[in-house]
Amino acid sequence: MSLREIDLKEEYRSDKDDIVSEFFFPCLSNCVRYDRCVDFLSIHTLITISMAFENFAMGKAKIRMITGHRFRTEDLNVLSKIFSKSSKSFGGKLIKNAKIKSLQDTVERGQIELKVAIPNSEEVADSFSERIGIFSDVQGQSVAFTGTSGESFSTQTRDFESVDVFTSWNDSTRVERKMRDFENLWENKTNYVEVHDFMDAEEDNLLKYSTEWVTRY
Repeated sequence: MSLREIDLKEEYRSDKDDIVSEFFFPCLSNCVRYDRCVDFLSIHTLITISMAFENFAMGKAKIRMITGHRFRTEDLNVLSKIFSKSSKSFGGKLIKNAKIKSLQDTVERGQIELKVAIPNSEEVADSFSERIGIFSDVQGQSVAFTGTSGESFSTQTRDFESVDVFTSWNDSTRVERKMRDFENLWENKTNYVEVHDFMDAEEDNLLKYSTEWVTRY
């Protein structure tokens, strides 16, 4: 099934739509590349995306993610181990966590790339919070969206939010602009922010962490 075959709306809003089941799940299940900018990132989010959808689980899809530089302490510790080129396996209790080990395998197969965006100008605040995403399928069709802060995919409480959706077959100009914006970020060609590979940022002590941040993810 291609992205074009999904019955997509131009907007999803929490008061009348189930954004996760009606938008995210169908698009994730039928894409081969997912480009995403988020303000916060958690291990739970990466595990859910990489394990819950067939294309990712079968090694047929790739994620490129750009996130802000604030992390929960536990997430940063695990992410550092997963993305470290010198660390091939977890020791102690973590090796018993099958989901984390599966995520590590996905990273080692090159399916997940992670970068960090850090503001470098007084013109912007002290954190990166752009929220855009692009799904692309094998037929070259794309779906771009803006508005949502992150994919917790929680079955419990969720944020009240709205998502604006643009498709390559109905709004190609806007989709191309979102794709270009993401590529410029990925290549560190965007004003007011500096984009680093995750491990470079971690090794250079550019990341901030706390036990209190993003607890809902």
